[in-house]
Amino acid sequence: MTFTILIAPSGFKESLSVDDVTEAIGEGVARALPNARILKAPMVDGGEGFTEALVRATGGLMAEATVTGPVGRPVSSFFGLMGGPGPRTVVLEMAAAAGLSLVPRDMRDPGLTTSYGVGELILRALDAGAERILVGCGDSGINDGGAGMAQALGARLLDAEGREIGPGGYELARLARIDLSAMDARLRSVQIDVAVNWHNVLLGPKGVARVFGPQKGASPEQVERLEAGLIRYEAAIREATGLSLGAAQGSGASGGLGTGLVAFAGATLHPRFDIVMQYLRFDEMLKEADLVITAEGSLDGQSPYGKVPCEVARRARERGIPTIALAGTIGKGVTETLDNGIDAFASIIKRPCSLEEAIAKGEKLLRRAAEDAMRMMLVGTRLAARQYAIAAE
Repeated sequence: MTFTILIAPSGFKESLSVDDVTEAIGEGVARALPNARILKAPMVDGGEGFTEALVRATGGLMAEATVTGPVGRPVSSFFGLMGGPGPRTVVLEMAAAAGLSLVPRDMRDPGLTTSYGVGELILRALDAGAERILVGCGDSGINDGGAGMAQALGARLLDAEGREIGPGGYELARLARIDLSAMDARLRSVQIDVAVNWHNVLLGPKGVARVFGPQKGASPEQVERLEAGLIRYEAAIREATGLSLGAAQGSGASGGLGTGLVAFAGATLHPRFDIVMQYLRFDEMLKEADLVITAEGSLDGQSPYGKVPCEVARRARERGIPTIALAGTIGKGVTETLDNGIDAFASIIKRPCSLEEAIAKGEKLLRRAAEDAMRMMLVGTRLAARQYAIAAE
């Protein structure tokens, strides 16, 4: 029997690109099933790899840029000019200017990092003549609600004495009012669409500070400081624009950047897979698959809320196709993924090891995990065949 296996993973943050993950899994599958037909659909979710994937899918071009990074230092960044018909479209990912991978591990305080470089990338897109800008949100290292981006685009965020506040989420506690009179006028004539995690909101128990602040290095005390600043920020936005965004779907995307993009750039937020699936061939390949293998760095109770493995698995389950998920770490609440499309999951780490070792050996671990999963599947297939033969006797 020849199986058709669709490999549709995400990248492993700060370790392996989505293409690296896809290739490693494919090699592992081929070891166990040398005759298998392997289809590859590297999945992007708005984070790292978003720009390159969409440029490649449309036959576009990549462009380099230097912008202000999340800790205030210049970083080498990029954006893409998409090919194909339609308006001149520039695609960019916020992670290329304010991603967690750009924040040194000894500087991971999300109250100090800034999204200023994202605004600079948008300005580069405007300079390139963009009629439409497509922004990917994901893998962020910030928690400033897009305040830094707004400042780069011309907004003035002022304290009670009329002085501009500094960068970072902590500074939002000093915010008194927002002056939009100097915003770049070109924003009014460009369409900005943003691919976001639709489940992320700005404020409250499920808001960006409380859910994602700890993942970016914030202590419980710092989380409360960030939340207080974002509450003040949302109120100032409401006064300046009339928009109430604290609980809006997608408003908490990428440290609250979704809020800033709507409020200051006139952007429209979209569930990220609604955007991604317009350009990738996933649905077309899924029709041919017998099995789907997906993967991500971590699989846990948050995975059903807009993460690649469950988004892929839900679509597969709708067609009756089983899905196996591989992950670097298996976290609390992971069994919720079984109610959201995934049929089986496994960690690629088989023995205790340091994070540094796991990262260094990521490709090898993925190859072995994929091979092991396929060999276990073969056991099940043979068992089913044996039971069928016995029943037929």
